Amino acid sequence: MRNAADNEIEWPGDVAAARAIQEALRSRVVREDRLGPVNTVAGVDVGFEDGGRTTRAAVVVLSFPGLEPVAHAISRSPTRFPYVPGYLSFRELPAVLEALERLAGLPDLILCDGQGLAHPRRFGLACHLGVLTDIPCIGVAKSRLVGSHDALPPDKGQWVPLRDKGETIGAVLRTRTRVSPVYVSIGHRVSLATAIDYTLRCTIRYRLPETTRHAHRLASG
Repeated sequence: MRNAADNEIEWPGDVAAARAIQEALRSRVVREDRLGPVNTVAGVDVGFEDGGRTTRAAVVVLSFPGLEPVAHAISRSPTRFPYVPGYLSFRELPAVLEALERLAGLPDLILCDGQGLAHPRRFGLACHLGVLTDIPCIGVAKSRLVGSHDALPPDKGQWVPLRDKGETIGAVLRTRTRVSPVYVSIGHRVSLATAIDYTLRCTIRYRLPETTRHAHRLASG
């Protein structure tokens, strides 16, 4: 992992500074496949304690393609950034990076419960995490932050492009037949086609990938 220790990163204190960081780093996002063999996949999720004053981050590593848990880590750190849509990575990533540092070995691919390129400035949490760590990342969000799309067929595996300002920024993907879709986008070092493929391969019983489900249980437990 690229050295992204918390004490070496200057975390912003306000939205203006956070926006400047997003705009400065977004050109570093790699939008094509640059990942090796994937033997492990991970999910990250964040919860809050003490009335929001403490950020609790969980990372769970699963075998691939078996999707059996093989490792996990939890971290807690003071919450340092307010809840502002479009800037959640600044609120959540300090604790996520600390949790990743606690793993004995890093995953080959991370599926984030959040946006990647499907973001107003094309730099959502999955992009931010990928650029800081240089680990391939995919954004798999439960809701749409930006963009529009055509009607989505009802069957599992169907998808339509998510577009914004003439650009395809992600995919609206049906992971279960006649169940609400998820919003998949590039995070880092993964193409959109590959992001869709891994999301489907990690989603075996429910709407959300197993990575997200395992991480959510730990983050909110």
